[in-house]
Amino acid sequence: MLSILGTYENGYLKLDKDYSTKKPVKVIVTFLEDIQNKAEIELDLNDFSFSKSKKNLENFKGSFSKTVIDERRLDR
Repeated sequence: MLSILGTYENGYLKLDKDYSTKKPVKVIVTFLEDIQNKAEIELDLNDFSFSKSKKNLENFKGSFSKTVIDERRLDR
């Protein structure tokens, strides 16, 4: 295994040293700086509001549970 430093910017990786190979080589990229990935952003209980949900559904007529189940069946 060989380690070469580089810089990642706008979708491209620029290595600090030249590396030539005749075949494609698999690499592992490790970000040394703390970058927050969207997938790492976790929801907190405080992100949800029962009162907001209640207000959003005040004009809803019918069974909310049935609507959710029907939507999930359509997604299959």
